[in-house]
Amino acid sequence: MKKRKTELGLQTFFVGPVFIFFVLILIVPFFLGMYYSLTDWNGIAKTVNWVGLDNFITLFTNDSNFWKSFVFTAKFTVVGVVLVNVVGFAFAYVLTNALKLRNVMRTIFFMPNVIGGLLLGFIWQFIFIKGFDTVYKLTDWSFFGLAWLGDPTTGFWGIVTVFVWHSAGYLMVIYISSLTNVPKEVVEAAEIDGASRWQMLRSITIPLVMPAVTICLFLAISWSFKIFDINLSLTAGGPYKSTESVAMNIYNEAFQNNRYGLGTAKALLFFVTVAIITLIQVRVTKSKEVEA
Repeated sequence: MKKRKTELGLQTFFVGPVFIFFVLILIVPFFLGMYYSLTDWNGIAKTVNWVGLDNFITLFTNDSNFWKSFVFTAKFTVVGVVLVNVVGFAFAYVLTNALKLRNVMRTIFFMPNVIGGLLLGFIWQFIFIKGFDTVYKLTDWSFFGLAWLGDPTTGFWGIVTVFVWHSAGYLMVIYISSLTNVPKEVVEAAEIDGASRWQMLRSITIPLVMPAVTICLFLAISWSFKIFDINLSLTAGGPYKSTESVAMNIYNEAFQNNRYGLGTAKALLFFVTVAIITLIQVRVTKSKEVEA
């Protein structure tokens, strides 16, 4: 009994403060958001009027900008998740080989992830506007003369480029950790049997690193859906809201238009959607995992 009380006291001492902060920072705001989504609060006034499901009805019947941003975010997520995982895995696959500058290149590829998304976006904004324009004047190549942040199509690919450049290095580290744990005897046996490099990659390496794929897909999906800082600093949703993400639409609704109730309703719907998608992704990819 004394030992049990001691263990309970230690758990309370170490876990208690973390649990309190978790509740105050995550749980309480979440339930407050659920409450405000059923009101017409503007984020400033002291009075809060209950409107029930009116915000959700407005969202589904009279808010084309939200659904336009949702389509943009969904398209961006599909492209971004595929590219960032392919690039991250390619970097990891190459840099697990015996290269002289392997550690240096790993550091270089990971460094963009250290830079904050907002600062990174402004750096790339300068590159797209000033840098590309200078190169275009020197070379007259039409690729550099495009209105990269002033057109819906090129703006989309500009955001994708920066997202992949920023995030691929982080996923690379996860893939490197998984690739280095692939049993060497399995690879050597496949080489003795005459398997090609592509056959080993497809039939041995990828199935054995599926736990890393599960993690990387989960991270990439959540990052892509929640993209805000890069979107804000590069295009700010322009031109004419054609590159506005859902996160930016929610921010503008709540803090620019002072419709906090409608903004939290959008955020709640967004949360449910992302949660369902990520749960399905984790379940599907975990079913593909194998053991050596």
